[in-house]
Amino acid sequence: MHLEHDIAPLRERLQAYRRAGHRIALVPTMGNLHEGHLTLIDRARELADIVVATLFVNPLQFAAGEDFGRYPRTLESDRQQLTARGCDLLFAPAVDTLYPHGLASQTQVHVPDVSEGLCGGSRIGHFDGVATVVSLLFHLVQPDIACFGEKDFQQLAVIRKLVADLHFPIEIVGVPTVRADDGLALSSRNGYLSAAERELATMLYRTLGACRDAIERGDAAENAIAEAARYLEANGLKLDYLELRRPDLKAFDPAEDTTGRLLGAVYLGTTRLIDNVAISVSTAQGRGAGEAR
Repeated sequence: MHLEHDIAPLRERLQAYRRAGHRIALVPTMGNLHEGHLTLIDRARELADIVVATLFVNPLQFAAGEDFGRYPRTLESDRQQLTARGCDLLFAPAVDTLYPHGLASQTQVHVPDVSEGLCGGSRIGHFDGVATVVSLLFHLVQPDIACFGEKDFQQLAVIRKLVADLHFPIEIVGVPTVRADDGLALSSRNGYLSAAERELATMLYRTLGACRDAIERGDAAENAIAEAARYLEANGLKLDYLELRRPDLKAFDPAEDTTGRLLGAVYLGTTRLIDNVAISVSTAQGRGAGEAR
């Protein structure tokens, strides 16, 4: 695997791949890799001839007081894992390589509507930072495909809209969430959890699943969600949000919609955890839930 830190040699290698007629897939990461990231590499390998990973802890997507300074930087370990998984090229730029004129004067990209509420409501400016760095990486790599995990479902929706609105000729592939044996969604931030918090952390996924099951049985969505929220709070998880949305993240209409995503975020100690599950209900159930409201 080739490792590049600067833009000019990155472009040279990519041009060589394109001249050879190769199909290129991109997997953007912030490093500190786990099996979830590596599953994205596997999926990219299935879909393309050349897999490019990026490793960049992006300061623009961290709000004041968040964990930018202590976010783990593990380049050598990440490089070894990517090599073992068959990644062809790793781009790991410094901050001043991508933002040479400083953060304050950096042109930023805003994706309206889909970036609002949910994580966007709690992390003001976060998705502007995500959209900006992803736009830069898309411009530099010009991939045919880019793979993103469904755990960060709102991020995936933001990127899909970004690509559609700016006419990037890139196929966006969502990859199902990778979980530990006990159901916890894999995340680099799980390493912040104490042993006791790690045991409690599985409650988010289990509660989302129980809430989904209740709604799919025909319970009114707002009642099931309220009960799930009370359960989480009663067991020591501070609720940020718990909402049912359509797959495009627009408001879910129980009288009309039959598929959706139940999305939740909680604080456990100082660590913020997110997760989501898909929901599918029959039209009759959806109308029943709507009438119950």
